Amino acid sequence: MDNILNKLEVLYGNKSEEVFNEIKSFIKLKKTNIINDWITENDIMLITYGDSIIKDNENPLKTLNKFLNEYTLGYINAVHLLPMYPYTSDDGFSITNYKEINPDLGKWDDVIELSKNYDLMFDAVINHISVSSEWFQRYLKGDKRYSDYFIECSDNFDYSSVTRPRALPLYYPFESSEGTKNIWATFSEDQVDINFKNPKVLLDILDILVMYAKKGARFIRFDAIGFAWKIPGTTCIHLKETHLLIQIMREVLDQCVPGTIIISETNVPHLENISYLGNGYNEAQMVYQFPLPPLTLFSFITGDATKLSVWAKSLEETPLTDSTSYFNFLASHDGIGLRPTEGILTNEERQLIADNVLANGGKINYKNNSDGSKMPYELNINFQDALMTSKNNDEDRIYKFIASQLILLSVIGMPGIYIHSLLGSRNDYEGVEKSGINRRINREKLNVDKIISELNSNSDRSIILKKYLELIEIRKNNSAFSPSASQEVLSLDKRVFSIYRENHTSKEKVLVLVNVSDEKVSLNHKIDGTDLISNEVIRNNIVLNPYKYMWILINSNKIQ
Repeated sequence: MDNILNKLEVLYGNKSEEVFNEIKSFIKLKKTNIINDWITENDIMLITYGDSIIKDNENPLKTLNKFLNEYTLGYINAVHLLPMYPYTSDDGFSITNYKEINPDLGKWDDVIELSKNYDLMFDAVINHISVSSEWFQRYLKGDKRYSDYFIECSDNFDYSSVTRPRALPLYYPFESSEGTKNIWATFSEDQVDINFKNPKVLLDILDILVMYAKKGARFIRFDAIGFAWKIPGTTCIHLKETHLLIQIMREVLDQCVPGTIIISETNVPHLENISYLGNGYNEAQMVYQFPLPPLTLFSFITGDATKLSVWAKSLEETPLTDSTSYFNFLASHDGIGLRPTEGILTNEERQLIADNVLANGGKINYKNNSDGSKMPYELNINFQDALMTSKNNDEDRIYKFIASQLILLSVIGMPGIYIHSLLGSRNDYEGVEKSGINRRINREKLNVDKIISELNSNSDRSIILKKYLELIEIRKNNSAFSPSASQEVLSLDKRVFSIYRENHTSKEKVLVLVNVSDEKVSLNHKIDGTDLISNEVIRNNIVLNPYKYMWILINSNKIQ
């Protein structure tokens, strides 16, 4: 607890003792007997909106629960429910009330019912809140309780270095009981940033986080957390004060609901991203692997895994502790971010990916640079469509897609599978056209009866789901895929992504091979093992057909 006081002194100065006493009382009141274990190879998370699967006249959360129980129970053990709270925009990320469930989705009872079979991840969207929220409306009306809950901008603040994630203004005018006020809004006019310099805000957020953990959130995703603290003349991202905030939140959660896992969501280059692991024991337990999606995509577009392999090799220089890991994903409700490839891909290589996305019906979002220019920031496209090139046919598409997902299931950390990847969805052009929102291209709401009909046929969806579940089952039964197992990147051929996973406790060793090219590749190496996917016994050289993938359980030496 002394650590909390020391951090509060940095953040709140002479108010720190008072805040510390309030936090001590809060912990005493909220402490539970719930204890969550650390993750293993059995932890596979599905990423979904509460209404990604819908049925007429039924709460979407009930529909989702029934569908998952029918098709994924025993394979998927965790579910990331994207913001399921009342909201006004941004498909859930402009929240009006952190403690309620959107009635269009269901009730808290539905969430708790889902938690009986699945560990859940909730979003903590605590950088900003909807302008329609009670907090902001009471602020505008002059309610003293909320008088310092938001950030009023003025000419005295140096904004020149502030990092801008979107090509939008930094602040907007709002009429209040005290006249017009310009309010900081990092992401949009409907999403005003909350002011953590007010300790009452921190106390309110701590209450929300502990409530989430007690209602079934084994994982809590800290959305856009890097922007939480603002100081004039700085970038206002990744500040020391932001890290101290997360460390306080971590310690309070550890005290109240031990084992709750914080996952920081910071879509930035690798070194900035992993800074949120702190010293390995005091901050987020997991960070998103944002370079993985664009680098995997780049590998399959070019038929060359070199850039992906070099990046994966660099992870060996950042040793994980026994309570930290990576959260891996290839697709999500958002697009594919390009900023994490800075220092890995050139501008020309990023543009190559963007051009391929456009050729496959995708959309591009841009960010403003300090020199007034713009650059591709986010690719909006279904991952299956993104992989296609002019050389590929439909059969290639499915092979390439499954091969890409094998990379997701192989690399060190915990895999997060987007529901539209698991179910083999494609670009939703109608969603984009109706909404005018690029990200809707990968956020289609699926009618459950139609999906079930397709899964019961020989459709692409059926083929992809069946293969995906087969791979998940193999992965779960091999401790070499444990987040605590080691990972070594091998350089066998530039067209092949190859890693060696070894669990030093169980002694299980798996060689991962993925041909990212449309060429046949011969590997002239002696290998003694069995491919876990095909059950083929491997004794000598290996020939990998285009987009072929293998998990070879090694019997003796890994490879010669």
